[in-house]
Amino acid sequence: MPTHPTGFVTDELCFWHDPGNYALMLKPGGWIEPYHRHIEHPDVKRRLLSLAQASGLVGQMSSVAGRDATDEELLWLHTAEHLQRVRDTAAAGGGELGIGAPISSNGLACARRSAGVALAAVDAVLAGSVRRAYALTRPPGHHAEPGRAMGFCVFANAALAAERAIRSGLQRVAIVDWDVHFGNGTQACFETRRDVLAISVHQQSGYLQVRGEADEIGSAAGTGYSLNVPLPAGCGHGAYVHAFERIVLPALEAFRPQLVIVACGYDAGRFDPLGRMLLDGVTFRWMTRAVADIADPRRRLLPGIGAVLRPGGAGGAERPGHRRGMPLHATACAGAGTWAGRSPARAGRVAGAALRRCAPAALGLSMSTAPLHLKNLETATR
Repeated sequence: MPTHPTGFVTDELCFWHDPGNYALMLKPGGWIEPYHRHIEHPDVKRRLLSLAQASGLVGQMSSVAGRDATDEELLWLHTAEHLQRVRDTAAAGGGELGIGAPISSNGLACARRSAGVALAAVDAVLAGSVRRAYALTRPPGHHAEPGRAMGFCVFANAALAAERAIRSGLQRVAIVDWDVHFGNGTQACFETRRDVLAISVHQQSGYLQVRGEADEIGSAAGTGYSLNVPLPAGCGHGAYVHAFERIVLPALEAFRPQLVIVACGYDAGRFDPLGRMLLDGVTFRWMTRAVADIADPRRRLLPGIGAVLRPGGAGGAERPGHRRGMPLHATACAGAGTWAGRSPARAGRVAGAALRRCAPAALGLSMSTAPLHLKNLETATR
C-alpha cells in the first residue's frame, strides 16, 4: 500500500520546451511586432508547480520519476514519417511542425520526455505503487494526430498513455478530455477501435482547423466509441454539470473502463485568452470528483481512476484562473476515488448500444444548455 495514494510526476526538461520567438501565436514580421513569447510558454506550468509546492500539495503525493518515451512507444500511434519530421526539424534548429506547432532545437527531446511523463504516470498505477497519478507536462498532446503535429502538440501524450495500458493487458480504457478545444488527436488515434472510449467536452468551433461535432462517433469497429460534447461559448458550471450528468457519466458507466485518463486542460477557465468558457476551480474539482465517484468500488462499476494527466491546454501570458483550477482539481484527485486493481476479464461486456445512445443526446445538448447560462451567476453561492 503506497504511503500516498496519488502520484505526482513532472520533469524539468518539459519546461525547457521552447516554441520560439512569437507574438503569442503570431510569427513576428510585417506589422506583427516581436513579443518574444509564445502563448504556450513554460511560465504557466512553472507557476502551477510553484503553487503546488508552496501550498504543500506536492508533499501530499508520492513522487514519480518521469522518463523518455522510446521510438517504439511513439510509433505505437504515430507514423514513422511524423517522428522523422520532428527529428529533422529539431536537428535543423527548429521550425513549424504543422498548424501552430513550432519547436526549437530541443523540441524532440522535450516532446519525447513529455510523452514519457504521461507513460510514467500510467506505469506507476499499473504497477500498484500509486492508486492514481497527476502528470504535469508540456508540450501538450491532445491535438497531435498520428501523422501530424498541430495546436502546440507534438506527440499524443494521453493517447499514448492509454495505448500503454492496453498493451499492458487492460481491455478497456477511457479518456475524458475537458480541455476547451476538441481533442482531435486523441480521437484520430482510436476512432476505429472499441477498446478506448474517447470523450471530449469542449467549446463548439473553438479550434477552426478541426470539427469536434457530436456526429463524429467513430467509424468501423469504433462506431460509438468516440463521444464529442460541443458546448456553445459562454457555458459555465451549470452547463458542464448538465453535460456530465446527461452524457459523460452515463457513457462511462456503460463502457466500464478499467482505467480512466483525464486530459485536464484548464483553458475552459473564465480568464483564458484562447477560450470563451466561464469555468473556475470549483468546476474542475466537481468534474474530477464526478469521475472519481464513478470509480468508487462500492458502486461496483469501475475499478478506479488510474491516471489523471494534464497534457492538454495551451499556456497564456497571464492566466490567474489556472492557479485556482489546478490546486482544486489536484486536491480532488488526491482525495477522491480508490484504485482497486484491474477488473477481471469477465468484468462485463461493453455496452456499445448504450454508448451510441449518448451521441444523439450530445447532438441536442447545445440548445438545451442555453438556460443554464444563468447558473453561471450562482458561483458566489457554491
